[in-house]
Amino acid sequence: MKKWFMRQYWRVQQSQTLISMGFWASTLTLLIWPYVSWRFEAESTMAGIKMTYWGLFGIGASVILIVLLIGRVYDATLGLWREHLTIVQERNPFTTYKLNAPFGILLAQTNAILRRMAPEDEEIQRHCDFIERWLVWNSEQEIWARTISSLKNIMGEEDPFLFHLGSDSRDRLSAAADELQDY
Repeated sequence: MKKWFMRQYWRVQQSQTLISMGFWASTLTLLIWPYVSWRFEAESTMAGIKMTYWGLFGIGASVILIVLLIGRVYDATLGLWREHLTIVQERNPFTTYKLNAPFGILLAQTNAILRRMAPEDEEIQRHCDFIERWLVWNSEQEIWARTISSLKNIMGEEDPFLFHLGSDSRDRLSAAADELQDY
């Protein structure tokens, strides 16, 4: 249910830019019009269009131009979006401590190769042990269960084998995948 609401929220955000630009232009045009309408003779025309409409269009276009100019200054001159992106990355768990299942499978394969290449090197073995603990922890997260559920339902794999997990971890992951409601 929560994901459904988040999807709807995301859809609203996607249209927000265009809708807000329309609101900015129409609201400010209608707020400014009473102050400048005396400059446009209602009965005169230019290119077959009444001057009133030219005035309203001019104000609306000016508002949009000013908003775009402010956006350009914000982007090119101030560059504040860079700090915003840094914060977004810091808050994203998949750039800090979480792994998605496909990347986890690749990391497990690399870890197995590294472990076999240096069986006597204690530091490498210690590192490989850490990676294995990290992978087991990640396998207990919902996103891994969703991946296993997708592999079962979409690809028809009854038992996607994850060699880097013990049988208990694989059983827990498979049970969690079976309990999920797929969308």
